[in-house]
Amino acid sequence: MKVKYLGALLLTATLTFFGCDDNTGTLGIGMLPGSDGISAHTTTFNVVTRSVFADSVFAKTSTGYVGRFTDSKFGSYEASFLTELNCRDGFKFPEEYDFEKKTGRLTKNRITGVRLRVYYSSWFGDSLNACRMSAYELSEKLDRNRYTNIDPAKYYKPTDLLGRRAYTAYDTSVTDEERYATDSNGDLTYYPHIDFTLDKEKYGDDWYNRPASDFANSETFIENVFRGIYLKSDYGDGTILYIDRVDLQMQYEFYVLNDTTNIPYKRKQEGHVGEDSIAQTWMTEFASTKEVIQANRFENSKKVEDIVKNENEWTYIKSPAGIFTEAVLPYDDIYKELAGDTLNAVKLTFTNYNEKSDNEFSMSAPRYVLLLRKMEFKSFFEENKLPDNLTSFTVEHNSVATNQYTFSNIARLVTTCIKEKDAAKKKAKEEADADPTVTWNEEEWEKDWRTVYLIPVSITYDQSSTGQKTMTGIQNDLQPGYAKLKGGPAEEGGKVKNPLQLEVTYTTFNK
Repeated sequence: MKVKYLGALLLTATLTFFGCDDNTGTLGIGMLPGSDGISAHTTTFNVVTRSVFADSVFAKTSTGYVGRFTDSKFGSYEASFLTELNCRDGFKFPEEYDFEKKTGRLTKNRITGVRLRVYYSSWFGDSLNACRMSAYELSEKLDRNRYTNIDPAKYYKPTDLLGRRAYTAYDTSVTDEERYATDSNGDLTYYPHIDFTLDKEKYGDDWYNRPASDFANSETFIENVFRGIYLKSDYGDGTILYIDRVDLQMQYEFYVLNDTTNIPYKRKQEGHVGEDSIAQTWMTEFASTKEVIQANRFENSKKVEDIVKNENEWTYIKSPAGIFTEAVLPYDDIYKELAGDTLNAVKLTFTNYNEKSDNEFSMSAPRYVLLLRKMEFKSFFEENKLPDNLTSFTVEHNSVATNQYTFSNIARLVTTCIKEKDAAKKKAKEEADADPTVTWNEEEWEKDWRTVYLIPVSITYDQSSTGQKTMTGIQNDLQPGYAKLKGGPAEEGGKVKNPLQLEVTYTTFNK
């Protein structure tokens, strides 16, 4: 009995040393065997990796991407953006001024202008590259398709052009005084944008005279009035705009009223004495918001697929919607060798090569990556999940010290998957005992069981007053980036040439 108590005490001390409260798993330990003590060891297992072409990714985001960029390695990719516009519940246009009732405000001219304003705060690539953007009115309602291979041709007609505008991401026509002007709170008042002037009669006067029921909410507005907008680049290569918002704005002509009498002020300027005071203002009436559908389209050149097929002595991750790295984890080998032992830590490291480029605006390694079971790939993003450190993990790129993505402990993933297979085998046996005609196809069951993806992601955090950060959201990275990683499926002498090493630290009982 003393020996058993001593063994239990040593086991507790060892597991505490390895910090295993949340990250260890037991492979077959049912009870403490007779022993004189325990010891910790480290061993390695080979992990085979390969590049996987990601035709599309789930992208539920309010940021739109528009432009074209060509990379010497991966070729070109184009980004375009489709969005509905939100209509506030119970929206009403301002009323025309009634001189008898002294109600309303607008003059008989009412709407004097309509424009589409595309706001952006950042971009990738050359800020002075000459580009041109086209805006189209959608002819069909958008489906709730959040994947980046959405086909814009299903939703718009090339004849429904709203306008074209030439631009550079950094607008040199804006003076420094205007660009850096601030309000009373010290916030910048200039917001980079691109304007499209719309037909005032079609998108102003006609809308003003429509029944109020058409503007009851966003659904009736989209169904009866305006389906949405498609923005695409039709000239220029080397710049991708990150669009924050698309506003449909209307310019109103209105009387300047006395606050007390609600009667128009009379002008005193020479040549206009006695006339009613009139002014104009722009108002954002409809805008792209998270309440309506927004969809990004990314189209990579065939060069990306060719790289995946032909380069097998390393792997890649590339965003947006380009390449994942797939890793096959050796669960069976771990179970066979370490059954009866306790996993303390399982470390998996992806090291990326230092890549040099003469291009001033070359892509850099994604900041964050997600390690995720292949079978959970779709549901993870579609259901807006967060990493649970059980079957999904995130890390930040260590670009300074090691140039690596290091998952320091995925032991819980290993034990979860091993136990999952053990449970499936037991269930299959029970079913076979009850019905001899039932068989278990282990190879088919294992099809995606041992496979994980390494995926570039973007992460959002909330920060408390004490400085503590809490992850609030994660999604596929939609900004340009890539990393070339050590590994790959290439073979030499019948064995994988460059396998990664899964480093396993475990506790065993001395015999």
